[in-house]
Amino acid sequence: MTAGIYVINPNSLVHVTDSIRDALAHIPALPGIRLECLTLHEGPPGIQTQRDADAVILPLCQKVAELEHDAASFVLACFSDPGLHAVRETTRKPVFGIGEAAMFSACMRGQRIGVIAVGASSIPRHMRYFASMGLQHRVVRERAAGFTVAEVADPARSLQRLIEVGRQLRDEDGADVVVLGCAGMAAMQEPMEDALGIPVVEPCRAAAGMAIGRLLAASPSSESA
Repeated sequence: MTAGIYVINPNSLVHVTDSIRDALAHIPALPGIRLECLTLHEGPPGIQTQRDADAVILPLCQKVAELEHDAASFVLACFSDPGLHAVRETTRKPVFGIGEAAMFSACMRGQRIGVIAVGASSIPRHMRYFASMGLQHRVVRERAAGFTVAEVADPARSLQRLIEVGRQLRDEDGADVVVLGCAGMAAMQEPMEDALGIPVVEPCRAAAGMAIGRLLAASPSSESA
């Protein structure tokens, strides 16, 4: 029997889920562990405001409750980690928010973190979240790319602009590591690292890696607890 790590995209854009799935396909397959990417069809077409983030909490908790019996852990694939604490109250299984995972991963790869947001409306929400994690002093700046979630998931449309913003964070703001602040940017990590020459953290991979690591490290007794 395999252990299921459910990666849930809380917006309704299936092509964003497809992009996440493609990004996670680069993680080597491990015996007994499967990654399943799902779309929360009740969600909005992109989470760009606090209202959007708050609106998905109830359907997200309901989806997690439906999958509880078959899950080893859950990954919430939105950088704002909507409903993270409510979902953790819903299930006994570990729940990983990609925003939380990405920021702590960035702390291990650099000292001065730059973040790329999809749009300017996301930045105040993100900054509140960084402060709640005690990381506001590590973030040198967050810059907006100026896209919607649907637009940013298309590399042909968004990659060059994301590289431009990454260079601004590196050269003007002094960032030595860049975090991609949206699950829709999941396909951009490798080309951006090649262009920038500094580490680029992709949140879905960061969280999925933590979920896999937790399974590999857990003893049989802890799994049955």
